[in-house]
This record gives sequence, C-alpha cells and structure tokens, in this order.
Amino acid sequence: MRSRAAAFPLLAVLSWGVMFPILASALTRVDPLNLTTTRYLLATLVLIALLLLREGVTSLRSGGRAVEVAVLGVVGFAGFNLLTNLALEHAAPQQISLFVATTPLVTQLVRWARDGVRPRPALLALSLVALLGVGLVITRGSLGGLDQFGAGGLMMIGAVVGWAIYTHGASRFGQWSPLRYTTLTALAGTLAMLAASAGADLAGVQHTPAAADLVAVAPQLAYAVIVAAVIAVLAWNTGVQRLGSANAALFMNLVPVTTFAVQIARGYRPGLVELVGAALTIVALVAANLVNRSRLGAHRLSPAPHQVAVTDPVAVVDPVAVTAR
Repeated sequence: MRSRAAAFPLLAVLSWGVMFPILASALTRVDPLNLTTTRYLLATLVLIALLLLREGVTSLRSGGRAVEVAVLGVVGFAGFNLLTNLALEHAAPQQISLFVATTPLVTQLVRWARDGVRPRPALLALSLVALLGVGLVITRGSLGGLDQFGAGGLMMIGAVVGWAIYTHGASRFGQWSPLRYTTLTALAGTLAMLAASAGADLAGVQHTPAAADLVAVAPQLAYAVIVAAVIAVLAWNTGVQRLGSANAALFMNLVPVTTFAVQIARGYRPGLVELVGAALTIVALVAANLVNRSRLGAHRLSPAPHQVAVTDPVAVVDPVAVTAR
C-alpha cells in the first residue's frame, strides 16, 4: 500500500525537476516577478473553479482565520516561488534545484522548533546522505563551485525556509480539505505577487510583458501551470496524506537529480562522480522508506495504543495543491 503511495510524490518531484530548466528558458522573455505572477494567477483560477465545483461557495470563507491564511500564503506560496524565479537569474537551474533538496532537513527542523518533535535519527541521517548524493551530482565532487551562488543562494535559502513554514502550517488546518487550504492560501499569495509585480513595474525594476512575450513563453507557462502547478501537486498532496510530511519530503532530493537528467538530454555528459551521487540519492530514499515501513510494522504489533508515536499530520509542501479528501 505504501509502495503505491510513494508513486505520488515521485511523480510530483520528477515534474518539478523538469520545471527548473523550463522556467529558466522563459526568463529570457519575461521578468521573474511577472512570470511567477502570471503562472500562479492562472493556477489560482483553476483552484478556485475546482473548489467551487467540489465544495461550494461557502468554502471560500476563511472561518475567522484570514490573518493566518494570509501569512502562510505570503510566506510560503508567494515567498518560495518569487524567490526561486529571482534566484534563477543568478544561478543555473541545476544549482538552484540543489537547494530544494534541503527541504527534508528544513521541514524536520521547523517541526522541531515549533512542536518540539525531534527528527527521527534514521530519517535525518538518510536525508543527509541523500543530500550528499545530490551535492556530488551538482558539484561533480568539487565544492568550489558553491562559492559562486551569491545572491541566488541566499534567495533560495529564504525560499526553502518559507516553503517549510508553509508545509508545517498545513497541519493546523486539519478540519479543512487540502483543496480548500491550498486555494485560500494560493489566493492570498497571488494577491501578494500581484502587488509585488505592480510595484516593481512602476519602479522600473522590471517591465510589464508585452503580449508577444507571453505568447513566446506560452509552452513554458502551459507546463508550469497544468503539469507543475496542478497535476504534479495533486499527486504530491495525495502522497503527503498517505506518507506524512517528513517522509514525503525525502523525495524532494530527486528534484535536482531530475534537473540534471534534463541537462543530460540536452547534450551534457556526466562524470563518474555525478553518477555515483545520483545512485546514492536513490539508495537513501529507498532506505528511508524501508526504515519507515519497519517502524510502522512495530507500531502495529504494539499492544498499548499509548506507545504508538504520533505520526505526521496532513501537510502540503507545494503551495498549489488541488486534491480533496
């Protein structure tokens, strides 16, 4: 059962890994803030339509939690995506995607800081092993290239922290369907993006894209909206429900490996160190799933219900989830 559940986050991270080179190509025609705003404006419209069809107009109400929804939407939804697209102007897609692999570590640290839930030693160790493998893939065994990340690296650190906070915040909305939670936070985040883009346009920091520019990047937008912001996250949120946030987040280590594979398809030839890193990442993910499965088996055999550890609450790691319970 859990093996089938693992297919959902796997589909999601593979889709997101492909997304980075696609977004980087679109940035040659559209500024990062405007590109992000356009992408999520379209995605939010889709989410609202799905929510209305599935749960009705009353689901658009915040239930007295408008401030909390707005903060989570701005920090996670807007923060992660705006900072990521800005970072893509300063570093290559495969370098930026390396930071996404830190999501398992940051998510566990956020849970530790807020809830006092100490990370499982085995899962934390395997996260580090997987991250080491990703580092080998991206750096080809030389850490000297990491010094050149500069502003792009700082932006991605902020992006991943915001993403982890958003992920953890979903656990406080257990009475809401994931579709409702994500739609309302998506709406708040999109409004923040619109304000940021309008301000940047007025200040001359960027320029409003012409119709010809949007047409030129239409294929990239179609993938980013339909595949990466709807289908992939539908799969991701389903996987998070079944595996828990900490376990599902381990799959994020495959994002940079996928981005690297895209570069290979475009003509890049990897070295031995890079291939070893990719294998190390996959082995660590498989081991993490086996560790988690053995722990669950031990819990089922426990005669005392109070001895069973609390599992991860339902959470959403990407800010555009479209599944419903």
